[in-house]
Amino acid sequence: MEKFDYKKEYKDLYLPKTTPSLINVPKMKFILVEGKGNPNTENGEYQKAMELLYGLSFTIKMSKMGENKIDGYFEYVVPPLEGFWWNHMEGTKENFQWISMIRQPEFVTPDVFEWAKYELKKKKDLATEKARFEEIQEGLCVQMMHIGSYDEETATIAQMEHFIQENSLKNDIGNERKHHEIYLSDPRRTKVENLKTVIRIPVRKEK
Repeated sequence: MEKFDYKKEYKDLYLPKTTPSLINVPKMKFILVEGKGNPNTENGEYQKAMELLYGLSFTIKMSKMGENKIDGYFEYVVPPLEGFWWNHMEGTKENFQWISMIRQPEFVTPDVFEWAKYELKKKKDLATEKARFEEIQEGLCVQMMHIGSYDEETATIAQMEHFIQENSLKNDIGNERKHHEIYLSDPRRTKVENLKTVIRIPVRKEK
């Protein structure tokens, strides 16, 4: 039986074109970890967040092997890493603030999340209290596929900003809504020039 792959089933969310387009992003479930600082710092806050996010996600995915049978469980591929970023286009990377997250299948509930935290804590003694479980409905956004280095996103964002203006939309980044990235490539195994990143900018229609 083939595993459910969110990237393949929801191509509109995960495989946009290399030109800007408008999308209404539906409500989805996520495990999130919030932090700040340079994501490249060895054993830094971001790296610890990755260990926690993937640890919890794979604890849920592999629950089928243990005694805890989750209602509605189905075979699936763990969705890609995502992140909301702010203070990321100015100053040094030490000033970056972020919320890193991984989408969870529909059968994941707050109780399932708490079980996963308990199980992971027993095995690895990670700071599971830093993780939270939320449903997020991102709403109206402009998105585009960026190919290449994360440090060269400004040209892609400029195209998106032009699209926003041309279509009578307003960039809605602020306290509530953030710059969003979805990482489709593993930077440890992919050449920098081939990295694929979905970039989303929240927007609203001009009144």
